[in-house]
Order: sequence, then structure tokens, then C-alpha cells
Amino acid sequence: MLGGKVFERFMDKAPATVMLRGLLDRALAADALDQLFDQTAQRQYTRELLFSTAADLLLAVACRVYPTVHAAYQDRRAEIGVSVRAVYDKLAHTEPPLGEAVVRHTAEKLRPVLRQLRATRPAPVKGYRTKILDGNHLAASQRRLKELRDVAAGPLPGQTLVVLEPESRLVADVFCCEDGHAQERSLLGRVLESARARDVWIADRNFCTTGFLFGLAGRHACFVIRQHASTLRWENESRRRRVGRVAGGTAYEQTLWLADADGKHLRVRRITLELDEPTRDGETVIHLLTNLPTTVPAKRVAEVYRKRWTIEHVFLNVTTILHCEINTLAYPKAALFGFCMALVASNVLATIKGALRSVHGAKKVEARVSDYHLARDVAGKYQGMMVALPPEEWRPVATWTAAEFTAWLRDLAGRVKLERYPRQPRGPKKPRPRRTRFAKAKHIATSRLLAKERPRK
Repeated sequence: MLGGKVFERFMDKAPATVMLRGLLDRALAADALDQLFDQTAQRQYTRELLFSTAADLLLAVACRVYPTVHAAYQDRRAEIGVSVRAVYDKLAHTEPPLGEAVVRHTAEKLRPVLRQLRATRPAPVKGYRTKILDGNHLAASQRRLKELRDVAAGPLPGQTLVVLEPESRLVADVFCCEDGHAQERSLLGRVLESARARDVWIADRNFCTTGFLFGLAGRHACFVIRQHASTLRWENESRRRRVGRVAGGTAYEQTLWLADADGKHLRVRRITLELDEPTRDGETVIHLLTNLPTTVPAKRVAEVYRKRWTIEHVFLNVTTILHCEINTLAYPKAALFGFCMALVASNVLATIKGALRSVHGAKKVEARVSDYHLARDVAGKYQGMMVALPPEEWRPVATWTAAEFTAWLRDLAGRVKLERYPRQPRGPKKPRPRRTRFAKAKHIATSRLLAKERPRK
């Protein structure tokens, strides 16, 4: 185990930050990343700047340890040994498959850790691997490139499809596209290639296409996908029957026989939810399509689909708590790589919370611990810790057995004081009042409004 008074002090005073570094050394060892680069890169090559160094810089920015890539470079300039221009050139030419491979690599390394900690949640459908699919468009970047300086429209650096495993809360896969205007459905062919037998894919109606549903069924995978109004056709349907009440409405079930362009048919169940309250879009009826066996009742299918919102929580975290859209990275390849490293940071944060659940209990951690305060505390102490404990001090972590590493994480999790990261759920949003007072005035003094005075003419 790691020793020394300095290490012990950080383990006692900043255990979550120590966990972060230990997990990074375990999941993102420099040698493993450089080997991943050699196996995945198609055109890019290593001259002086290693891929692992570029990934480490972006990961520090994604964790909000540094505000920008340039700030991270300035702090490590001597050890990097190349110019900042060389760093930006490396990022601008980082092929999207490299970022995708790092996300998959991290999930494969951290998934066994969560299982050793017994911190995974029960599978939504017993005997099946659950995959939640959703898309994310990167926000417009700054106009730093010469080609963008006279462009009035917001320049979009790309988009992604993200796959989340709800049992572990790990992002298992990501599919990147440099064309910010491309239709998300254009990436579904790559998603299908990753589908395996006994998968259950959960997705919104944008992914409800004939090709995707037939493709999943052809790979012996299952799906729970909301029906799109105009992307499917069927030749026959059974009579609808009521199956009972579910949270928020009443459920009905019937059978549809879908048809594709080649005349093939696919038998699916359609679960219809008639909602007690309309959605944000004013909809009162939701149709879900699934090819799960009838041993999975319709009410359970509806509950499984509710898991889809788990990925929305991940997107919220990588956007507000982490730094997934580095708008100074205008080149699509660099921006997409930055987003992938934010997903890696999200996986590490999910593993830290898993360690906390294994020691303090899942209910207590989910109810009391704020992801925001946890991430802010870790980022705020990270730089100081790495000054006191440079990378060579952490090398023994990579040599530990799985049992030793898990025991170390549990020890650290036991030292975390949950009250330092209080969760404060907000109440329902109030409608914004119409701004009608002083409509013709350009400015108004707040002090006068507070004093209920009228502005001087």
C-alpha cells in the first residue's frame, strides 16, 4: 500500500481526490493509452508528443482542474517538452475513433472495479444487458479558425451518439461524427455493429426506424423504443387490451406485425401509456415498441423505458459539472476528443460514487451526495495534491491486485464525510413573469426598485 505522512494526510483530508487519481492510474495508464493509440490510429502518428500526454491535458480540463488547454499546458510546460502550438496541432488531428476507443477502454477497466465493490444496480430486465442510447450535439465553438471569422452562424464542431449502462452508470460506448448537421440516424449503422445477443436497447422515438429495429432483432438483441409517428409501417395489429395502472397513467398492450422494404415481418408488442398529465410537449399518449418476450410484462416494459432519463442526467453532469464542450477547440476532431475525455471523467466520477455507495449505502449516497459539490471539491484539491505527490508516487497503484485496489477504495470511501457534499434538490420551477414595467427605459436602478421609487425623467 501507499505510505508516507503526506499520502496519509491527503487520504484523510481529501479522500475523494485521492480516489480520483488512483482510478486514473488504474484505468488510464500512460503505457496502455499509447498502446491503444498504436492499435487504433489510422493516419496520425507520434513524433514528440505522446497521445497519453494530450489525453491527460484534456482530461484535466474536462475535470475543471484547469479552465483551458493553454492553462493546463502552461502548468506542465517543462515536462511536456513541446510548444503549445504542437499540442493544439496534436488535438486538431486526433481521429474520432481514438476518443471512442478511450471511452470503451475506461469502461472496461472500471466495470470490474464496480463489481468488486458490489456497487452496481440490479439489471432493469433480469438476464439482459441494458444499453441506453441518446444523441448529443456539441455547442457552437468560438470563431478562432480563419475559415470561421466572418461566419455569422454558430459553427458546430460535431455530434455524438452515447451509450450508457444504467447498472453501473458507466458510458460504455460513444460514436462521433464531425458533421454537426448530419442526422443522428446516419450513425445507427455503427451502433448496430456493436449490438449483441441479449442486449436491451432503450431509446427515444428519433431512433425508431425500420432498419434499426429489424437490425437489432436480426442480431438477437431486444429493444424498448418509443414509436415514431411516421417511420414505420405494419400490415396487421391485434386488439388493444388494458393491462392496468402504472406510475403516471394507464397502460394498454397490443401486437403489431412490422414490415420492411423486402417484405420481411417483425412481431413486436406496443405498450400504450395514456398519461394523467400531459408531457412538456402537450402529449397525453406515448407508444412504446418492444420485442422482449411476454415473460416481461407490459408494466415492467414501461418501467424500463423510464430508465432512459438516466442518460439525460449524465449529459447534464458532463455539461454543468464537468467541461465537455471546450468552445476554444474549433477543429471538429479536437472538440470531439474533448467531449470523449469528459465522458471518461464522468465514468471516473461514477466509480467514486460507486465506492461511496458500497460503504455508506446506496440510499444515503443517492439522497445526500451532490455530484456538483463532489466534483468541485475533487477538482479544487487536485493540483495541490499532485505538487505534493508527483506521478511517480502513484506507480504502485497499477501493480495492485483487484482485491487490494478495491480494499483501498473502500478505506478511502469510509473516510469521506458525506455532509461535505450536501445535495439540495430544488423545487418546481415557477413561471417567469412577463417583463412589462419600464418597457421603454434602457436601464433602471435596482436600488430605486427596491426602495419602490420611480426613476427620474
